[in-house]
Amino acid sequence: MFESVLVANRGEIARRVIRSARGLGLRTVAVHSSVDAELPFVAEADEALELTGPPTQVYRDTQQLLEVARRARVAAVHPGYGFLSEDPGFARAVGDAGLAWVGPGAEAISAMGDKVTARDTVAVAGVPVAPGSAGAVATEAAAVAEAERVGFPVMLKAAAGGGGMGMAVAADAAAVRTEYAKLSAFAHRLFGDSRLFVERYFPRVRHVEVQVLGLADGRVIALGERDCSVQRRHQKIAEESPSPALGPDLRRRMEHAAVLAATTVDYRNAGTVEFLLDQDSGEFFFLEMNTRLQVEHPVTELRYGVDLVAAQLRIAAGAEPDGDLDAAVPTGHAIELRVNAEDPKRFLPGPGPVTDWVEPTGEGVRVDAGYAAGSTVTPFYDSLLAKLVVHGRDREQALARARAAVAAFTVTGPKCNLPFHAELLEHPEFVSGRYDTGLISRMRP
Repeated sequence: MFESVLVANRGEIARRVIRSARGLGLRTVAVHSSVDAELPFVAEADEALELTGPPTQVYRDTQQLLEVARRARVAAVHPGYGFLSEDPGFARAVGDAGLAWVGPGAEAISAMGDKVTARDTVAVAGVPVAPGSAGAVATEAAAVAEAERVGFPVMLKAAAGGGGMGMAVAADAAAVRTEYAKLSAFAHRLFGDSRLFVERYFPRVRHVEVQVLGLADGRVIALGERDCSVQRRHQKIAEESPSPALGPDLRRRMEHAAVLAATTVDYRNAGTVEFLLDQDSGEFFFLEMNTRLQVEHPVTELRYGVDLVAAQLRIAAGAEPDGDLDAAVPTGHAIELRVNAEDPKRFLPGPGPVTDWVEPTGEGVRVDAGYAAGSTVTPFYDSLLAKLVVHGRDREQALARARAAVAAFTVTGPKCNLPFHAELLEHPEFVSGRYDTGLISRMRP
Protein backbone atom coordinates (compact mmCIF):
# COMPACT_ATOMS: atom_id res chain seq x y z
CA MET A 1 0.00 0.00 0.00
CA PHE A 2 1.28 3.47 -0.82
CA GLU A 3 1.71 5.85 2.10
CA SER A 4 0.27 9.16 0.85
CA VAL A 5 -2.40 10.50 -1.49
CA LEU A 6 -3.18 13.84 -3.10
CA VAL A 7 -6.92 14.58 -3.09
CA ALA A 8 -7.43 16.48 -6.35
CA ASN A 9 -10.89 17.77 -5.54
CA ARG A 10 -12.86 19.89 -3.07
CA GLY A 11 -15.88 19.99 -0.77
CA GLU A 12 -17.67 16.93 0.51
CA ILE A 13 -15.94 14.42 -1.75
CA ALA A 14 -12.52 15.68 -0.63
CA ARG A 15 -13.59 15.17 3.00
CA ARG A 16 -14.90 11.72 2.11
CA VAL A 17 -11.62 10.62 0.52
CA ILE A 18 -9.59 12.09 3.38
CA ARG A 19 -11.64 10.12 5.91
CA SER A 20 -11.11 6.76 4.23
CA ALA A 21 -7.46 7.44 3.40
CA ARG A 22 -6.78 8.31 7.01
CA GLY A 23 -8.51 5.10 8.07
CA LEU A 24 -5.95 3.23 5.97
CA GLY A 25 -3.09 5.14 7.65
CA LEU A 26 -2.30 7.28 4.61
CA ARG A 27 -0.95 10.82 4.71
CA THR A 28 -3.46 13.09 2.97
CA VAL A 29 -2.64 16.23 0.99
CA ALA A 30 -5.46 18.56 -0.04
CA VAL A 31 -5.42 21.25 -2.68
CA HIS A 32 -7.72 24.25 -2.67
CA SER A 33 -8.57 27.40 -4.56
CA SER A 34 -8.28 30.79 -2.88
CA VAL A 35 -12.05 30.91 -2.21
CA ASP A 36 -12.08 27.41 -0.64
CA ALA A 37 -9.37 28.08 1.95
CA GLU A 38 -11.80 28.05 4.91
CA LEU A 39 -13.78 24.94 3.96
CA PRO A 40 -13.64 21.93 6.31
CA PHE A 41 -11.74 19.62 3.94
CA VAL A 42 -8.73 21.96 3.99
CA ALA A 43 -8.40 21.78 7.79
CA GLU A 44 -8.95 18.02 7.89
CA ALA A 45 -6.11 17.07 5.55
CA ASP A 46 -2.63 16.43 6.95
CA GLU A 47 -1.33 19.08 4.57
CA ALA A 48 -3.13 21.61 2.35
CA LEU A 49 -1.69 23.61 -0.51
CA GLU A 50 -3.34 26.52 -2.31
CA LEU A 51 -3.67 26.42 -6.08
CA THR A 52 -3.08 29.68 -7.92
CA GLY A 53 -5.30 31.00 -10.65
CA PRO A 54 -9.00 31.61 -11.32
CA PRO A 55 -11.19 29.59 -8.90
CA THR A 56 -13.19 28.06 -11.75
CA GLN A 57 -10.07 26.63 -13.40
CA VAL A 58 -7.56 25.58 -10.74
CA TYR A 59 -9.04 22.15 -10.00
CA ARG A 60 -8.65 21.37 -13.71
CA ASP A 61 -5.05 22.61 -13.93
CA THR A 62 -3.25 19.35 -14.73
CA GLN A 63 0.26 20.76 -14.65
CA GLN A 64 -0.21 22.61 -11.37
CA LEU A 65 -1.74 19.53 -9.71
CA LEU A 66 1.18 17.38 -10.83
CA GLU A 67 3.64 19.97 -9.56
CA VAL A 68 1.88 20.05 -6.18
CA ALA A 69 1.99 16.24 -6.06
CA ARG A 70 5.73 16.36 -6.72
CA ARG A 71 6.35 19.02 -4.07
CA ALA A 72 4.21 17.21 -1.49
CA ARG A 73 5.93 13.89 -2.33
CA VAL A 74 2.71 11.92 -2.53
CA ALA A 75 2.51 8.45 -4.03
CA ALA A 76 -1.04 8.53 -5.40
CA VAL A 77 -3.74 10.86 -6.72
CA HIS A 78 -7.46 10.47 -6.03
CA PRO A 79 -9.54 12.67 -8.37
CA GLY A 80 -12.93 12.33 -6.62
CA TYR A 81 -15.74 13.02 -9.09
CA GLY A 82 -16.17 15.83 -11.59
CA PHE A 83 -13.27 18.08 -12.61
CA LEU A 84 -10.47 15.79 -13.95
CA SER A 85 -11.84 12.47 -12.67
CA GLU A 86 -12.80 11.28 -16.16
CA ASP A 87 -9.97 12.94 -18.08
CA PRO A 88 -7.82 10.21 -19.67
CA GLY A 89 -5.02 12.69 -20.25
CA PHE A 90 -4.78 13.46 -16.54
CA ALA A 91 -4.93 9.78 -15.63
CA ARG A 92 -2.13 9.06 -18.08
CA ALA A 93 -0.05 12.01 -16.85
CA VAL A 94 -0.35 10.83 -13.24
CA GLY A 95 0.93 7.41 -14.24
CA ASP A 96 3.73 8.89 -16.34
CA ALA A 97 4.80 10.86 -13.25
CA GLY A 98 5.27 7.59 -11.39
CA LEU A 99 2.19 8.01 -9.21
CA ALA A 100 -0.72 5.65 -8.60
CA TRP A 101 -3.97 6.79 -10.23
CA VAL A 102 -6.97 5.97 -8.04
CA GLY A 103 -9.32 5.07 -10.85
CA PRO A 104 -9.54 3.03 -14.04
CA GLY A 105 -6.91 3.14 -16.74
CA ALA A 106 -6.84 5.91 -19.31
CA GLU A 107 -7.90 3.48 -22.05
CA ALA A 108 -11.08 2.52 -20.20
CA ILE A 109 -11.84 6.17 -19.46
CA SER A 110 -11.43 7.04 -23.15
CA ALA A 111 -13.54 4.13 -24.35
CA MET A 112 -16.44 4.95 -22.04
CA GLY A 113 -16.05 8.74 -22.13
CA ASP A 114 -17.01 8.91 -25.78
CA LYS A 115 -20.70 8.00 -25.80
CA VAL A 116 -20.63 6.75 -29.40
CA THR A 117 -17.61 4.51 -28.78
CA ALA A 118 -19.08 3.28 -25.50
CA ARG A 119 -22.40 2.41 -27.08
CA ASP A 120 -20.75 0.55 -29.97
CA THR A 121 -18.31 -1.26 -27.65
CA VAL A 122 -20.89 -2.63 -25.24
CA ALA A 123 -23.34 -3.49 -28.03
CA VAL A 124 -20.75 -5.76 -29.64
CA ALA A 125 -20.34 -7.48 -26.27
CA GLY A 126 -24.07 -8.16 -26.06
CA VAL A 127 -25.18 -5.39 -23.69
CA PRO A 128 -28.64 -4.06 -24.67
CA VAL A 129 -28.57 -0.59 -26.24
CA ALA A 130 -31.50 1.59 -27.32
CA PRO A 131 -32.33 1.78 -31.02
CA GLY A 132 -30.24 4.54 -32.52
CA SER A 133 -27.69 5.66 -35.07
CA ALA A 134 -24.63 3.58 -35.83
CA GLY A 135 -22.07 6.13 -34.75
CA ALA A 136 -22.27 9.91 -34.94
CA VAL A 137 -24.48 11.75 -37.43
CA ALA A 138 -22.28 14.10 -39.41
CA THR A 139 -24.94 16.44 -40.77
CA GLU A 140 -28.39 17.74 -39.98
CA ALA A 141 -29.81 15.75 -42.88
CA ALA A 142 -28.20 12.57 -41.58
CA ALA A 143 -29.69 13.24 -38.15
CA VAL A 144 -33.16 13.62 -39.66
CA ALA A 145 -32.76 10.42 -41.70
CA GLU A 146 -31.64 8.45 -38.65
CA ALA A 147 -34.46 9.86 -36.53
CA GLU A 148 -37.01 8.82 -39.13
CA ARG A 149 -35.50 5.35 -39.28
CA VAL A 150 -35.42 4.96 -35.49
CA GLY A 151 -38.89 6.45 -35.01
CA PHE A 152 -39.99 9.58 -33.16
CA PRO A 153 -39.59 10.87 -30.54
CA VAL A 154 -35.79 10.74 -30.47
CA MET A 155 -33.02 12.09 -28.28
CA LEU A 156 -30.08 13.93 -29.79
CA LYS A 157 -27.01 13.37 -27.63
CA ALA A 158 -23.51 14.83 -27.55
CA ALA A 159 -20.88 12.15 -28.05
CA ALA A 160 -18.72 13.74 -25.34
CA GLY A 161 -21.60 14.70 -23.06
CA GLY A 162 -22.30 13.56 -19.53
CA GLY A 163 -23.72 14.60 -16.19
CA GLY A 164 -27.12 15.25 -17.72
CA MET A 165 -25.73 17.81 -20.18
CA GLY A 166 -25.69 17.69 -23.97
CA MET A 167 -29.12 16.20 -24.73
CA ALA A 168 -32.26 17.38 -26.53
CA VAL A 169 -35.58 15.68 -27.30
CA ALA A 170 -37.07 15.99 -30.78
CA ALA A 171 -40.66 14.98 -31.57
CA ASP A 172 -40.43 15.38 -35.34
CA ALA A 173 -38.06 16.17 -38.21
CA ALA A 174 -38.49 19.93 -37.79
CA ALA A 175 -37.43 19.67 -34.16
CA VAL A 176 -34.36 17.63 -35.16
CA ARG A 177 -33.33 20.40 -37.54
CA THR A 178 -33.86 23.05 -34.86
CA GLU A 179 -32.03 21.17 -32.11
CA TYR A 180 -29.15 19.83 -34.22
CA ALA A 181 -27.41 23.15 -34.78
CA LYS A 182 -28.02 24.40 -31.22
CA LEU A 183 -26.86 21.20 -29.53
CA SER A 184 -23.85 20.77 -31.80
CA ALA A 185 -22.68 24.30 -30.99
CA PHE A 186 -23.34 23.77 -27.27
CA ALA A 187 -21.37 20.51 -27.29
CA HIS A 188 -18.45 22.18 -29.03
CA ARG A 189 -18.36 24.99 -26.46
CA LEU A 190 -18.74 22.77 -23.41
CA PHE A 191 -16.92 19.57 -24.40
CA GLY A 192 -14.73 20.64 -27.33
CA ASP A 193 -16.49 18.01 -29.46
CA SER A 194 -19.53 18.84 -31.60
CA ARG A 195 -20.42 15.27 -32.63
CA LEU A 196 -23.98 14.10 -31.99
CA PHE A 197 -25.79 10.78 -32.24
CA VAL A 198 -29.45 9.76 -32.25
CA GLU A 199 -31.31 7.39 -29.92
CA ARG A 200 -34.95 6.48 -29.42
CA TYR A 201 -36.52 8.59 -26.68
CA PHE A 202 -38.62 6.76 -24.11
CA PRO A 203 -41.09 9.09 -22.34
CA ARG A 204 -41.60 6.89 -19.26
CA VAL A 205 -38.31 5.49 -18.00
CA ARG A 206 -36.50 4.78 -14.78
CA HIS A 207 -32.83 5.67 -14.51
CA VAL A 208 -31.14 2.71 -12.80
CA GLU A 209 -27.40 2.26 -12.35
CA VAL A 210 -25.24 -0.61 -11.16
CA GLN A 211 -22.16 -0.15 -8.98
CA VAL A 212 -19.21 -2.17 -10.24
CA LEU A 213 -15.72 -2.76 -8.90
CA GLY A 214 -12.93 -3.90 -11.17
CA LEU A 215 -10.55 -5.77 -8.87
CA ALA A 216 -6.77 -5.90 -9.12
CA ASP A 217 -6.90 -9.54 -10.30
CA GLY A 218 -9.02 -8.62 -13.33
CA ARG A 219 -12.41 -9.72 -12.05
CA VAL A 220 -15.37 -7.33 -12.08
CA ILE A 221 -18.10 -7.61 -9.45
CA ALA A 222 -21.45 -5.85 -9.11
CA LEU A 223 -22.68 -4.37 -5.84
CA GLY A 224 -26.34 -3.88 -6.60
CA GLU A 225 -28.27 -1.05 -8.18
CA ARG A 226 -29.34 2.48 -7.36
CA ASP A 227 -32.49 4.11 -8.71
CA CYS A 228 -31.65 7.67 -9.80
CA SER A 229 -34.95 8.60 -11.45
CA VAL A 230 -35.64 11.72 -9.36
CA GLN A 231 -34.04 14.33 -11.61
CA ARG A 232 -34.35 17.97 -12.59
CA ARG A 233 -32.87 19.06 -15.92
CA HIS A 234 -31.58 15.50 -16.42
CA GLN A 235 -29.53 15.80 -13.21
CA LYS A 236 -30.04 13.57 -10.18
CA ILE A 237 -31.34 14.97 -6.93
CA ALA A 238 -32.34 11.82 -5.00
CA GLU A 239 -31.34 8.17 -5.21
CA GLU A 240 -32.38 4.94 -3.53
CA SER A 241 -31.46 1.27 -3.35
CA PRO A 242 -32.87 -1.22 -4.03
CA SER A 243 -34.90 0.15 -6.90
CA PRO A 244 -38.63 -0.30 -6.32
CA ALA A 245 -38.94 -1.10 -10.03
CA LEU A 246 -36.69 -4.19 -10.09
CA GLY A 247 -37.52 -7.77 -9.28
CA PRO A 248 -34.88 -10.46 -8.68
CA ASP A 249 -34.66 -11.62 -12.32
CA LEU A 250 -34.39 -8.12 -13.80
CA ARG A 251 -31.81 -7.22 -11.14
CA ARG A 252 -29.66 -10.23 -12.05
CA ARG A 253 -29.84 -9.42 -15.76
CA MET A 254 -28.95 -5.77 -15.20
CA GLU A 255 -26.01 -6.67 -12.95
CA HIS A 256 -24.79 -9.20 -15.54
CA ALA A 257 -24.98 -6.55 -18.29
CA ALA A 258 -23.05 -4.07 -16.11
CA VAL A 259 -20.28 -6.58 -15.39
CA LEU A 260 -20.12 -7.46 -19.09
CA ALA A 261 -19.82 -3.78 -20.08
CA ALA A 262 -17.00 -3.17 -17.59
CA THR A 263 -15.18 -6.39 -18.46
CA THR A 264 -15.23 -5.44 -22.13
CA VAL A 265 -12.90 -2.49 -21.45
CA ASP A 266 -10.73 -4.35 -18.88
CA TYR A 267 -12.07 -2.14 -16.12
CA ARG A 268 -10.24 -1.61 -12.81
CA ASN A 269 -11.44 0.32 -9.75
CA ALA A 270 -14.90 1.74 -8.98
CA GLY A 271 -17.34 2.60 -11.75
CA THR A 272 -21.03 2.79 -12.48
CA VAL A 273 -22.94 1.43 -15.47
CA GLU A 274 -26.14 3.36 -16.09
CA PHE A 275 -29.27 2.02 -17.73
CA LEU A 276 -32.67 3.29 -18.81
CA LEU A 277 -35.55 1.01 -17.85
CA ASP A 278 -38.60 1.37 -20.08
CA GLN A 279 -41.65 1.40 -17.80
CA ASP A 280 -43.97 0.13 -20.53
CA SER A 281 -41.99 -2.78 -21.98
CA GLY A 282 -39.78 -3.71 -19.02
CA GLU A 283 -36.73 -3.56 -21.30
CA PHE A 284 -33.52 -1.89 -20.19
CA PHE A 285 -30.84 -0.21 -22.29
CA PHE A 286 -27.25 0.92 -21.70
CA LEU A 287 -27.05 4.67 -21.16
CA GLU A 288 -23.42 5.33 -20.22
CA MET A 289 -20.63 4.32 -17.89
CA ASN A 290 -19.21 6.72 -15.33
CA THR A 291 -15.55 5.83 -14.91
CA ARG A 292 -15.22 7.21 -11.39
CA LEU A 293 -16.83 7.24 -7.98
CA GLN A 294 -20.44 8.45 -8.08
CA VAL A 295 -21.92 11.17 -5.89
CA GLU A 296 -24.48 8.62 -4.66
CA HIS A 297 -21.99 5.91 -3.65
CA PRO A 298 -23.02 6.10 0.06
CA VAL A 299 -26.32 4.42 -0.84
CA THR A 300 -24.38 1.29 -1.79
CA GLU A 301 -22.03 1.61 1.18
CA LEU A 302 -24.89 1.61 3.66
CA ARG A 303 -26.64 -1.39 2.10
CA TYR A 304 -23.51 -3.51 1.58
CA GLY A 305 -21.47 -2.43 4.59
CA VAL A 306 -18.48 -1.55 2.41
CA ASP A 307 -16.16 1.44 2.11
CA LEU A 308 -15.92 2.07 -1.63
CA VAL A 309 -13.24 4.76 -1.27
CA ALA A 310 -11.02 2.41 0.76
CA ALA A 311 -11.65 -0.25 -1.89
CA GLN A 312 -10.58 2.24 -4.58
CA LEU A 313 -7.35 3.02 -2.77
CA ARG A 314 -6.50 -0.63 -2.20
CA ILE A 315 -7.23 -1.60 -5.81
CA ALA A 316 -5.06 1.28 -7.04
CA ALA A 317 -2.23 -0.15 -4.91
CA GLY A 318 -2.69 -3.57 -6.52
CA ALA A 319 -4.30 -5.09 -3.42
CA GLU A 320 -7.65 -6.71 -2.82
CA PRO A 321 -10.36 -4.79 -0.94
CA ASP A 322 -10.96 -5.77 2.65
CA GLY A 323 -13.43 -8.62 3.05
CA ASP A 324 -15.02 -10.93 0.50
CA LEU A 325 -17.03 -8.51 -1.63
CA ASP A 326 -18.21 -11.39 -3.82
CA ALA A 327 -20.12 -12.66 -0.80
CA ALA A 328 -21.38 -9.26 0.39
CA VAL A 329 -25.13 -9.40 1.08
CA PRO A 330 -27.16 -6.18 0.95
CA THR A 331 -29.52 -5.38 3.78
CA GLY A 332 -32.42 -2.98 4.15
CA HIS A 333 -33.13 0.12 2.11
CA ALA A 334 -31.11 3.31 1.62
CA ILE A 335 -32.10 6.75 0.32
CA GLU A 336 -29.83 9.69 -0.54
CA LEU A 337 -31.02 13.28 -0.86
CA ARG A 338 -28.73 15.89 -2.40
CA VAL A 339 -28.86 19.04 -0.31
CA ASN A 340 -28.08 21.89 -2.69
CA ALA A 341 -27.69 25.64 -2.41
CA GLU A 342 -30.64 26.32 -4.66
CA ASP A 343 -34.21 27.44 -4.20
CA PRO A 344 -36.72 24.60 -3.73
CA LYS A 345 -39.12 25.76 -6.45
CA ARG A 346 -37.13 26.60 -9.59
CA PHE A 347 -33.83 25.02 -8.47
CA LEU A 348 -31.85 28.16 -9.25
CA PRO A 349 -28.54 28.45 -7.33
CA GLY A 350 -28.30 30.82 -4.38
CA PRO A 351 -24.81 31.04 -2.86
CA GLY A 352 -23.92 32.95 0.27
CA PRO A 353 -22.36 32.67 3.75
CA VAL A 354 -23.58 29.84 6.00
CA THR A 355 -24.68 31.38 9.29
CA ASP A 356 -26.27 28.26 10.79
CA TRP A 357 -25.62 24.60 10.04
CA VAL A 358 -27.13 21.79 12.14
CA GLU A 359 -26.88 18.23 10.85
CA PRO A 360 -29.39 15.53 11.78
CA THR A 361 -28.20 12.53 13.78
CA GLY A 362 -29.65 9.22 14.86
CA GLU A 363 -29.70 5.57 13.89
CA GLY A 364 -29.35 4.99 10.17
CA VAL A 365 -28.56 8.66 9.39
CA ARG A 366 -25.39 9.79 7.62
CA VAL A 367 -24.41 13.24 6.38
CA ASP A 368 -21.51 13.78 3.97
CA ALA A 369 -21.10 17.57 4.02
CA GLY A 370 -18.78 20.00 2.32
CA TYR A 371 -19.71 22.99 4.44
CA ALA A 372 -20.29 24.02 8.04
CA ALA A 373 -21.37 27.11 9.96
CA GLY A 374 -19.02 29.94 9.00
CA SER A 375 -18.32 28.55 5.51
CA THR A 376 -19.20 30.52 2.40
CA VAL A 377 -20.90 28.97 -0.61
CA THR A 378 -19.41 30.71 -3.64
CA PRO A 379 -20.87 30.86 -7.16
CA PHE A 380 -17.86 29.18 -8.75
CA TYR A 381 -18.76 25.52 -8.25
CA ASP A 382 -21.58 23.00 -8.20
CA SER A 383 -24.32 23.86 -5.71
CA LEU A 384 -24.02 20.62 -3.69
CA LEU A 385 -23.81 21.37 0.03
CA ALA A 386 -24.17 17.90 1.50
CA LYS A 387 -25.58 14.43 0.96
CA LEU A 388 -28.17 13.26 3.47
CA VAL A 389 -28.28 9.47 3.45
CA VAL A 390 -30.52 7.22 5.51
CA HIS A 391 -30.75 3.45 5.94
CA GLY A 392 -33.61 1.41 7.31
CA ARG A 393 -34.71 -2.21 7.55
CA ASP A 394 -37.14 -1.57 4.66
CA ARG A 395 -38.28 1.29 2.42
CA GLU A 396 -40.99 2.38 4.84
CA GLN A 397 -38.53 2.85 7.69
CA ALA A 398 -36.01 4.56 5.38
CA LEU A 399 -38.69 7.04 4.29
CA ALA A 400 -39.61 7.75 7.90
CA ARG A 401 -35.98 8.33 8.85
CA ALA A 402 -35.47 10.55 5.81
CA ARG A 403 -38.47 12.71 6.76
CA ALA A 404 -37.23 13.13 10.33
CA ALA A 405 -33.68 13.87 9.15
CA VAL A 406 -34.83 16.53 6.66
CA ALA A 407 -36.91 18.18 9.38
CA ALA A 408 -33.89 18.25 11.70
CA PHE A 409 -31.41 19.57 9.12
CA THR A 410 -30.89 23.34 9.43
CA VAL A 411 -29.06 25.40 6.83
CA THR A 412 -29.33 29.18 7.10
CA GLY A 413 -27.70 31.67 4.77
CA PRO A 414 -27.59 30.37 1.22
CA LYS A 415 -30.71 29.16 -0.53
CA CYS A 416 -31.41 25.50 0.23
CA ASN A 417 -33.60 22.80 -1.33
CA LEU A 418 -34.44 20.99 1.92
CA PRO A 419 -38.12 22.08 1.63
CA PHE A 420 -38.27 20.32 -1.73
CA HIS A 421 -37.02 17.09 -0.17
CA ALA A 422 -39.67 17.37 2.54
CA GLU A 423 -42.26 17.67 -0.23
CA LEU A 424 -40.75 14.80 -2.24
CA LEU A 425 -40.83 12.42 0.73
CA GLU A 426 -44.58 13.01 1.14
CA HIS A 427 -45.47 12.95 -2.55
CA PRO A 428 -47.81 10.01 -3.28
CA GLU A 429 -45.98 9.04 -6.49
CA PHE A 430 -42.59 8.86 -4.79
CA VAL A 431 -43.96 7.18 -1.68
CA SER A 432 -45.60 4.50 -3.83
CA GLY A 433 -42.29 3.77 -5.57
CA ARG A 434 -44.05 3.96 -8.95
CA TYR A 435 -42.34 7.04 -10.32
CA ASP A 436 -40.13 7.82 -13.31
CA THR A 437 -37.74 10.52 -14.54
CA GLY A 438 -40.66 12.87 -15.18
CA LEU A 439 -41.63 13.06 -11.50
CA ILE A 440 -40.20 16.52 -10.78
CA SER A 441 -41.67 17.98 -13.96
CA ARG A 442 -45.06 16.85 -12.71
CA MET A 443 -44.36 18.29 -9.28
CA ARG A 444 -43.18 21.57 -10.83
CA PRO A 445 -45.30 21.95 -14.00
